[in-house]
Amino acid sequence: MGTPKNKPPQTEPPVYVKYFGLAFQMCAIIGLGSYLGYRLHLKSNMEFPLYLLIGCFLSTAIAFYQLFKSISPKKNKEE
Repeated sequence: MGTPKNKPPQTEPPVYVKYFGLAFQMCAIIGLGSYLGYRLHLKSNMEFPLYLLIGCFLSTAIAFYQLFKSISPKKNKEE
């Protein structure tokens, strides 16, 4: 009936697509953590930006943890 002709075979997406997604994810995590730290800093009325620094460092650590977890080789649990 409606079989399309000359349809290319489905292949895996290029590798750079995976890394582009990881880079976007890291930027989003760090940006969100920094923004939340900044908002907490504004509410606290402190001179030293403690919450901003905590938000930046904590979100960077979370982003790198997520990166290493994503690119680490998967182990077969069938054995």
